[in-house]
Amino acid sequence: TNVTALEDLRERLRAFAEAREWGQFHSPKNLAMALSAEAGELLEVFQWLTEAQSRSLPPDAHAAASEEVADVLLYLIRLCDELGIDPIAAAQRKLVANAEKYPVDKARGTSRKYTEL
Repeated sequence: TNVTALEDLRERLRAFAEAREWGQFHSPKNLAMALSAEAGELLEVFQWLTEAQSRSLPPDAHAAASEEVADVLLYLIRLCDELGIDPIAAAQRKLVANAEKYPVDKARGTSRKYTEL
């Protein structure tokens, strides 16, 4: 059978945690908190940068962003595994919902929330 890259990561993460007996720490609450902390570390990469600077990171900042993106993704995958959520299916459903909330003719070129369109 074909195993997707996401499924492979999920299986490798599960094995990584099991080998270290970390399941006792990987409650959904703790994983969500760790995910939030890593997202904060990703945000730090961009702190104090202008919009233009954030679009053209120097190599060291780009590498730091890459590391933090990896941490965010890994915790998200682990959280989804613990909750039995298929993140791809959830994202696909959300994309459909967002398309309904933000129709092109009303949302094009504006950052307003769907309740303000």
